[in-house]
Amino acid sequence: MKKSMLFAGAISLTLLVGIRLASLAAAEEFPAEWTEPTRPFRIVGDIYYVGTKGLAAYLIRSGGEAVLIDGTMPENAALVEANVEALGMPLGDVDILLLSHAHIDHAGALAELKRHSGAALYASEGDRWALENGKHDGDSAYSFLTFPPVTVDHALKDGEVVTVGSLELTATLTPGHTKGCTTWSVPVIENGETLRVVFPCSLSVAGNVLAGNMTYPTIAADYRRSFGTVGAMEADVVLPSHPGLGGVLQRAARRDAGDPRAFVDRALLKRIVDDARAAFEKELSKAKR
Repeated sequence: MKKSMLFAGAISLTLLVGIRLASLAAAEEFPAEWTEPTRPFRIVGDIYYVGTKGLAAYLIRSGGEAVLIDGTMPENAALVEANVEALGMPLGDVDILLLSHAHIDHAGALAELKRHSGAALYASEGDRWALENGKHDGDSAYSFLTFPPVTVDHALKDGEVVTVGSLELTATLTPGHTKGCTTWSVPVIENGETLRVVFPCSLSVAGNVLAGNMTYPTIAADYRRSFGTVGAMEADVVLPSHPGLGGVLQRAARRDAGDPRAFVDRALLKRIVDDARAAFEKELSKAKR
């Protein structure tokens, strides 16, 4: 797939997610691909995709230890568990559950995955209330949605490092999409090369109230700070929570077809940030009229 086509697809996905989430109150349905099974696969280093066709969950293994980033929808817990086990690892070997942000499509299955694995949940303080109450925090078009509540065992601080075997995952707080939106980054070795892998938390508006948000009054300022934070990060490999935003499944197909560097795209993160910032400013301008 050409880079221009991939970027167009990323823009389309961002718009789709925003439209779908913003219309949930009326439609009460989610995209079918969010619960559609897909095979697990290795990405780079010891990072594996274990989510569904439309929602990512990432397994990271090293030195006999493992963490899982995101759980996807509540009904997907069994799918994620099956994908982890298809890689030869019992879910009980996962030590820590991590999270991009506390929305139903990423945090929904965490309670069941935590029960089945016995893993500890690490999440930002900003998302603790939403996770432990099973509700979206902040005025939005989908504030009515609920998911199984889950206890946070450890509140992450900005810049905190979570160690997995020989790997070090850094938590960077990038609020806006949620109060505790967390971007993860980790260097891994692939074919003798060190690759900077970034799991960006969502920067899309996706139905959030940007002006006059009573339960999240600093939302607009947080978005703008996070655009700067993520935009300043350097990434060789970008793995979003919505895989279509980074063409994750398509890149896997290209790699399997013989392209060993299919996941490497050093300009992708900047394109995602620029697109999100432009969409945000447009929505904010409309909200202030």
